[in-house]
Amino acid sequence: MLLIVEGSCHSRRVGAAYAFYPTYDSVDVQDWGLIRYIELVWVDPHMLKRTSSTIVIGARVAESGPNTFTQGSVDLQLNPLDNEVFIVQAIDLDLANPDAIAATNTSVSGTLTTTSQTALPGLQSSNTLASAELAIRAAGYVDGGVAFQKTSMETPPSMLDYIGIIATNDFFLQVQGSGNGGAKSIKAKVYGYRAKADAATYAALVQSEVLSS
Repeated sequence: MLLIVEGSCHSRRVGAAYAFYPTYDSVDVQDWGLIRYIELVWVDPHMLKRTSSTIVIGARVAESGPNTFTQGSVDLQLNPLDNEVFIVQAIDLDLANPDAIAATNTSVSGTLTTTSQTALPGLQSSNTLASAELAIRAAGYVDGGVAFQKTSMETPPSMLDYIGIIATNDFFLQVQGSGNGGAKSIKAKVYGYRAKADAATYAALVQSEVLSS
């Protein structure tokens, strides 16, 4: 989870394009036509005291029925009395294959979020840490069609200290298929460690996570 406060960014026209210069102390949504620019504060890792070695958490959620949004939660066993948070370093998502049905588009989508959801969120949501989709486009074909795959950044580049902070006690895994004859599932591996924040940082992280749910 990212700490969010008010602020702004500015731009300067360079030739036929605009160059953006973020302030790095705020969140500012600039909606220019179809492009939305979002700047988020990144918590300094030196403000957090590591309290565990690297932890690998596995989870699986299956649809309760074909093409039905289904969510499961995973307890991180954090200690709120010690201002404990979970630092997410990497996430891998593995989706069940969609059904190949002649002349029918099918797909399986999944996400991992910091808060509970009532519908499958998009990657643009501040609570979404990772997303993936497998799709078969067969509408207009007499056979099973052509397969496509879309995934978010499942493993962060080395320049990042982490890809998210979970300040509340659970993370959530969602899955939903479309056009399939049977129920589908999602499997996840989350890599990270526990850390302790100071009181002010912990309160801000929890508030930001809860208010953005």
